[in-house]
Amino acid sequence: MATTERITSVTDEKSFHVEEKPHCVKGDIETSTGEDTDEIVVLENERDIATHVISVDDDPNLNPWTFRAFFIGLGLSAFGGSLAQIYYFKPASFWLTLQQTILVSLMFLGIISYVIGLAMETFIPRHGLFRYLNPGPFNKKENAFIIIMASAAANSALGTEVLAVQRLYYNIVPNTGSSIILLFSSQLLGYGIGGLMRGILLYPSKMLYPDVLPLVSMLDAFYRDGIEARRKLKVFYFVFTAIFIWEIFPEWIFPLLTGLSIFCLAAPNNAVVSRVFGGSNGNEGLGLLSLCFDWQYISGGLNPMTIPLKAQLSSFIGYLLCIVVFVAVFYNNIWKSQNFPFLAQLLFYENGTVYNQTLIMDSNYEVDPALVAAQGLPFYAGTWVVNLLTTNLSLGATFTHLLLWNKHDLRAAWSWINMNTLRSWRANFDWKFWKHGGKREVPTNTGDLDPHYREMLKYPDAPNSWYFLTFVLSFILGLVVIYKTDSTLPWWGFIIAVLLAVVSILFFTALYAITGITLSIQTLVQMIAGYLQTGRPMANMFFVLYSYNTVSQAMLLLRDLKIAQYAKLPPRAAFTAQILGTLLGAVLNYELMNSIIDNQREILLSVQGTNIWSGQQPQAYNSQAIAWGGLAHELFSSGQRYQWVPLSYIIGLVVPLPFWIIHRYWPKLRMDYYYTPIICAYMACLSVGINSSALSYYTIAFLSQWWLRTRYPRWFKEYNYLVGAALDGGTQVMIFILSFAVQGAAGTSYLFPEWWGADQNGNYDHCLYL
Repeated sequence: MATTERITSVTDEKSFHVEEKPHCVKGDIETSTGEDTDEIVVLENERDIATHVISVDDDPNLNPWTFRAFFIGLGLSAFGGSLAQIYYFKPASFWLTLQQTILVSLMFLGIISYVIGLAMETFIPRHGLFRYLNPGPFNKKENAFIIIMASAAANSALGTEVLAVQRLYYNIVPNTGSSIILLFSSQLLGYGIGGLMRGILLYPSKMLYPDVLPLVSMLDAFYRDGIEARRKLKVFYFVFTAIFIWEIFPEWIFPLLTGLSIFCLAAPNNAVVSRVFGGSNGNEGLGLLSLCFDWQYISGGLNPMTIPLKAQLSSFIGYLLCIVVFVAVFYNNIWKSQNFPFLAQLLFYENGTVYNQTLIMDSNYEVDPALVAAQGLPFYAGTWVVNLLTTNLSLGATFTHLLLWNKHDLRAAWSWINMNTLRSWRANFDWKFWKHGGKREVPTNTGDLDPHYREMLKYPDAPNSWYFLTFVLSFILGLVVIYKTDSTLPWWGFIIAVLLAVVSILFFTALYAITGITLSIQTLVQMIAGYLQTGRPMANMFFVLYSYNTVSQAMLLLRDLKIAQYAKLPPRAAFTAQILGTLLGAVLNYELMNSIIDNQREILLSVQGTNIWSGQQPQAYNSQAIAWGGLAHELFSSGQRYQWVPLSYIIGLVVPLPFWIIHRYWPKLRMDYYYTPIICAYMACLSVGINSSALSYYTIAFLSQWWLRTRYPRWFKEYNYLVGAALDGGTQVMIFILSFAVQGAAGTSYLFPEWWGADQNGNYDHCLYL
């Protein structure tokens, strides 16, 4: 990587100049060669990006505690919670095997809140009772408060996945009260644990959380005065409007643009072509060399303009390996792959028909060995087995990779485990946590602190006792609900699930904070639960809920707290916004889940679904629960059909070692440039969803994070994240409108009349429908 000798002047905190130019290393792909490097140095590391892309300024006089902020925040929480549940039942993009579903964009929430806040400031009088709705200029901290509240709501709670599986596959409809308590406890448990770990996973500059940079860059542009800010806003509005209008074409009028494949058009009746080059519909094919013009599937929840180049390169290597491995497994008929669909998440009989799980369970929803013997053991699609294998590889590799490359960062997370610290906690413990003043000890040497965190020290903290209480209450509610809902999960299984989540939060959140890419531990915890609770699919689902979902929620809490740190939103305001948004969002997730299942049940139960609706998430969750929870020993133990799935976790532990050893003795080979967990995870990135967007995604990613960042660094600093925000925001506004207007989110769908660009009776890219 290029070395630099520079002195940066930050006189007004909004601009900086470089007095000495970087001297570059020849041949390094990070090296800048463009003429613009005479004006600004290439941003090389996390601290450069955090301090030069984002303003470090803070105005402590800005007040986020306004009635207007709560009014807009609660309204957008309702909006975001509904939209998130809609996305849960939509087909995923190619890389969302790792992330489960398309997410509601933070930029989308930021834009809507800014527009509404600006309208209230402009058109509502400021006298009498109206002063509560318009206390003055709409400020940056109000906007951040609203975004965090809406963001906490705008996630599909995994608890609704459990409830959806019960409705779709078990014909169980739990009562509303127990369902809501289930959602509350499972959503807040991770908040408590994540909040207690924020000292290591939030405050340091190294914990960059790159996927929030477009949002914070956008907020800086909205609230910065001057000609430069107005120029940025013009660019933002232009891109936002253009993509908003454009998205109506690939999403409704011209869906062929979701995946334009020359190979499919040339050979529309060839099954091999469909499997390898098709990808415009869910579970159609690998989408090799297809062109996607639908930003919803190019970006979704992982904007290609935000993920650092090192992570992009590792994921690209994994993507190429995925194509090779999938084709090899299927066409060599490994695990009898040719008996089943090429891409599928369901369980099958050996003849390829869908496995009827209800025929192997008794009245207590436990697997009966005699019934299994009569039905036979189920099969997975071969590509889904690869997904299970590589997921375990990536999970094992994560622990070793971080211990080898980031051991000093992780050591601090456990530094509090000593007798002196425990004695200090006991001596200073005050059960009247609500009276905690939030006073923090400011380090005598603040030079090494993250500059954003240093600015936050002036505000009262949301103390650890608040997060601890959140954890305790959620834990108690969780214990109650597993017995009230007949989950079949015992109390000790619940405790093991929570302990597993605590360890996983440290490692997987650290990886996410550094790279912007999340890895799912779902397969790992399903495996553990399967061996702990043999023959109990329902217990497996609840074990996963309180372990895997706890990790996911901790990541989301810490991501949103990073937004607060970048925007200088006081910690107590951020805590309040998160709790309110989470509770409201869970209720709305539940209502929308019931509505969509009522209206789209048959599509959700089908293997492929449509370009609009898909049951791939509940299908995968259910099939995993049956296979691991009911048949772990029969399918995955030593000598059984899928024995390499659990063994791959052990293999994953050693995958990073060759890279580390080579780098230690031959550092010029730059083995430190590769994230082995990401390479492993992306070796199955095409196992579900719409895969036609991969080529477009990586083209944009490398243009942004390599060509633009190194050749035109000033343009990168000023506009890269802003344009990414506008693209995400405009797309998701249009997606929301179309979902309710023509795509059937609340009832009847209205497909565009069939024509060559909208093949409503097959795959949109004209590949053979298998």
